[in-house]
Amino acid sequence: MRKLTYFVACSLDGFIGDPDGDATAMMSLLDEEFLQYLRTEAADTLPTAARRAFGIDGRPNERFDTVIQGRGSYEVALKEGITSPYAHLRQYVASRTLGASPDPDVEIVADDVVGRVGALKAEEGTLGVYLCGGSRLAGELLGEVDEVVIKTYPLVYGRGMPMFGTAGVDVTAFSLDEVRTFTNGTLVRTYRRKR
Repeated sequence: MRKLTYFVACSLDGFIGDPDGDATAMMSLLDEEFLQYLRTEAADTLPTAARRAFGIDGRPNERFDTVIQGRGSYEVALKEGITSPYAHLRQYVASRTLGASPDPDVEIVADDVVGRVGALKAEEGTLGVYLCGGSRLAGELLGEVDEVVIKTYPLVYGRGMPMFGTAGVDVTAFSLDEVRTFTNGTLVRTYRRKR
């Protein structure tokens, strides 16, 4: 069974963005040390344009071969005219309102996203599925999440979009596997779901 990993950036108080989902304040903390971590250890999670800018566009995927994201996350790329933001991965966008996909390499999942992700996890293969973002999507998929990697930036938003944003999320236990610290104050914590 392949893993679904929620790889997400958040503030100290657990928000992945302000109330509108804007997370640009976190970008100010992307110093060379942290960018090196992203390039070398999390390259699969970088958008294709970032991989190209770093000169690692042709690098084989090491951890993920599939990405699923919510409409809000996908629209960040669409606003920039990018219809295939993760061209190095199979791409799925969960949306009940987007309609037809603007790109043949992006599949829209309008219904039963939990079932679709379960089917992706059941596929043969050694690489996993990357849950890119979407507060509501993460809440909807919590039952399928096997691992959470949280890039915690030393910022307090005070209010905003929570990591798992849906009413009725059940208490779910995870165990801490690893903590990485960076000189800019950022932490990367990896949690494995207790099953």
